[in-house]
Amino acid sequence: MASFIEERFPLGVAFGASGGPEWRTEVVALASGAERRNGRWARSRRRYDAGTGVRSLADLQAVAAFFERARGRLHGFRFRDPFDNCSLPGGEPTAFDCRIGTGDGTATAFPLIRPAGADAPARAIAKPVGGTVRVALDGVELAEGAEFACDPASGLVTLLGAAPGADVAVTAGFRFDVPVRFDTDRLDMSLTHFEAGRVPTIPLVEIDPDG
Repeated sequence: MASFIEERFPLGVAFGASGGPEWRTEVVALASGAERRNGRWARSRRRYDAGTGVRSLADLQAVAAFFERARGRLHGFRFRDPFDNCSLPGGEPTAFDCRIGTGDGTATAFPLIRPAGADAPARAIAKPVGGTVRVALDGVELAEGAEFACDPASGLVTLLGAAPGADVAVTAGFRFDVPVRFDTDRLDMSLTHFEAGRVPTIPLVEIDPDG
């Protein structure tokens, strides 16, 4: 049975990886020469090639050992996107970076999300980095452990006091990992080619960790 292991892909390799978001668009060419385009996905999905991050034999050995623990494509795991891993791009997270909900006098649990603007869907953050999540109510920061808790395995923030009243803004900031899996069941490694400068292909693809 597939599962998710709460372990991060080797950081040194991840920070040299290439990749980013992709969309699935169906393009139909008409007889007139015009075309029709249809978006098949409601949100983007990220793909990476971690092979570009391999700099040494030790890196390759670390990836191979991790590949064995993940059993190829079977188990998902955490991956630190070198380009996008913080609620405040290019800075340190603050408690006011993202609005994750609005009080209604009843709700005390709010999933972490990162809004993406009026023309793009909000991004669900399922794998925040433990100890980096900061939360505020109407501009007043809360204390983690005493006033709120966050499950790093799901991204669910739970307020430990009374439910915020109607229209109270619930905001948060955080660092996060991307849930991914290997997109291959075979690693093609060659020491001779590696020493000659050949970089192995190590494909990773974003997944729904609960899927």
